[in-house]
Parts: sequence; structure tokens; C-alpha cells
Amino acid sequence: MSQLEYIQIVNFTSEKGVLYPEITLSYQRYGCALYSAPIVLINHALTGNSEVGGDNGWWSSLVGSGKLVDTNKYTIITFDIPGNGYKTTEILYEYDAFSANDIARLFGLGLEALSIKRLYAAVGSSLGGGIAWHMAVLYPDLIEHLIPIASDWKTTDWILGHNQVQFQILENSRRPLHDARMMAMLFYRTPESFKSRFDRTINENLGIYNVESWLLHHGNKLESRFTLHAYKVMTHLLSSVNIVPLNEKPEEVFDKINASVTMVGIDTDLFFIPGENRKTAQILENLEKNVAYKEITSIHGHDAFLIEFDQLVNLLKDIF
Repeated sequence: MSQLEYIQIVNFTSEKGVLYPEITLSYQRYGCALYSAPIVLINHALTGNSEVGGDNGWWSSLVGSGKLVDTNKYTIITFDIPGNGYKTTEILYEYDAFSANDIARLFGLGLEALSIKRLYAAVGSSLGGGIAWHMAVLYPDLIEHLIPIASDWKTTDWILGHNQVQFQILENSRRPLHDARMMAMLFYRTPESFKSRFDRTINENLGIYNVESWLLHHGNKLESRFTLHAYKVMTHLLSSVNIVPLNEKPEEVFDKINASVTMVGIDTDLFFIPGENRKTAQILENLEKNVAYKEITSIHGHDAFLIEFDQLVNLLKDIF
């Protein structure tokens, strides 16, 4: 069983130019003792946290003894994105204080504080994958295997539009977290997923369709464990993912990456669409980088990275 530990990052200047004398970075360790085994960093998604393994871990089907990321073979490090609200009081920073690039820098400084100079792998799903992309550019010699899952190195116009609607709900709804989450679930799944699961069946107790009760349940669930501020923080960070600065070409930035890149897309992802990953793989191939694009086949859309565990194991077992 892992427990929360803390690192103090001092004198951190954000991309906005604001100096923070001290930032507390929380993290958890799983598996082998530090420095005794290859180290795997796992970055969490928008509503995730550092609890990646164990009974309540959001990826416990993949992280544990004898599992894909085997705690008998690896040391696993998982940071909390500052402001995600996990087992902490509400942070005092504005929701848009940091960018995804800032978070990548903070994670890098956290690893430095732990005297970690090399990662066997940096794995990230959704937003966590975007942060992993940023780390691969900021620290070219840190990561041996970069593994972004259901993710991208940039936030597309489609996701920017989604996030803008999320913010409108968060600002104007009487139940902002509840309603924003209901809307987001429509992007995280697919029409085929809904039909397979619900097929217009009725919740007899509530007198509504099961799909409606399911969405209401997810709204209630997020409302009970998340704060409005934390959800704004994470949504803003998702909008800020972009490793290519203005006036630079992707090729110029990708050329800085020394990690072997294994992208995992989902064929039905309506959020981080797989076609963008294929374009990225082509650019990296043209630069003669070590890159592979692999794909989960699923009716469940973006959330398949939380569902199709057997496929993820098969796609990544050669690395782990």
C-alpha cells in the first residue's frame, strides 16, 4: 500500500512570469525500492490522481504484482497535478496559474529532488499523456520510452471547443460540476457504446431511461469527490497542452525528442482522434525517430483506456 509523500519546489517561475516561493508537489511510490529497479512515471488524466495502484487505484488492472507494470520489477512514481484536489485543501492559486508545460517542469523538478536522472518509461493517459509529451521535449535525455495513451502533443480545436463549453457550464449552471461532467461523458464514450450498454432500456425505479440515470450518476459521483476549482484547473491544463511554440514547426520540436515513442490511440476516440496520432507518427518517422503507433479497437471511445485492459497489455507487453 502506497502513501502520499511530499516534495517542496522552491522559487518556481511559471510561464506567465509569476514567481512562487514554494509549491508542494505530492506523489506516491509503488513497487521496488527507489534506485533498486527501473523507474516508471505514470501521469494521471483529468479526473485522476496519484493513486494509480492498489484497491482503489484508477489503473490497478495494469499496475501491480504480476501485472503489465509489475511492482516486482519496477519502481512506479505518480505525481499529483497541483490543484487536482487529491487529499489536499483547496489550493490558493488561480485555476489558470499554470500551463501543461509548467506542470511538466514541476514533475521534472520533483524527479530531480528525488535524484532520478533516468526514467525507463513515462506513461500518460489523456491529459497525462500531453504532460508526458512536454516532459520529453523539456528533458530530452530523461525518458527511455515515451508512452502517450489516448492523448496528443497538442489540444485540437475540437477539444478547445469542448473545454470552452465546459467552462460555460461551470460558470452558469446551478450544479456546475454535475452538469459539466454529464456533458463531458458524451465525448468520452460513443453512440455505439451507449447502445451496447443501454439499448433504450428503462430505469424502473426512477422512471427514466437508463442512459439518463447513468449520466446523472456520473454527475453526482464527480460532484461528491471533486471541487469546482480543481475541475477548472484540470480543464484549463487540458486546453494548454501544446509542445510546439508559436512560429516553430512540429519537426523542429520533435527533433529534440530522444525517447523511443510508442503512441496508443483508440479507433473510436471522439476526443483525441487517432488520425492526429498517425500524422505525428509520420513526422517522427520522417525524422528517423524510433516511433510506433498502436491502436485499441473498442466501441467505447476515449474511455477505452480505462476499459480495454487486455488490449493495452498486449500492445505494451514488449516494453514492460
